[in-house]
Amino acid sequence: MERVPITPKGFQALKDELARLKAEMPKISQEIGVARDHGDIKENAEYHAAKEKQGLTAARIAELEDRIARAQVIDPSELSGDRVKFGATVELEEIESGKVVVYQIVGADEADIKQGTISVTSPVARALIGREVGDEVKVKAPGGIRAYEIIDVRWE
Repeated sequence: MERVPITPKGFQALKDELARLKAEMPKISQEIGVARDHGDIKENAEYHAAKEKQGLTAARIAELEDRIARAQVIDPSELSGDRVKFGATVELEEIESGKVVVYQIVGADEADIKQGTISVTSPVARALIGREVGDEVKVKAPGGIRAYEIIDVRWE
């Protein structure tokens, strides 16, 4: 079984979603029962919608259980070092524009560019892994190649 790195915050979010979905399953079963009582299920849109919702919810539960089972929880606040690795918060300066951006490298399940988190498997993170402050990295982006200088590496 391949272990997948995740922060404690991301792991808790998966567990919370799983608990919420498991609590929702009895309600969905109840919706199916109510819809079934309305008569012929062949042409009963409520029944088919509830069955589809049940199937999607069950699939998401199975997916979450798998991700939780394979999770390798890594707490970035317990890490240190000068080189970029999973969990690092990295401050970058785009060389061409001088724009400064800050990203934390996290697991794929918790990446959200709007929150300043990027997946460890993203092109930017892959270019940063193993580098240190002062290094210049080039990232192949949809708009072309972008060059960044690593300004700071923090463990939060």
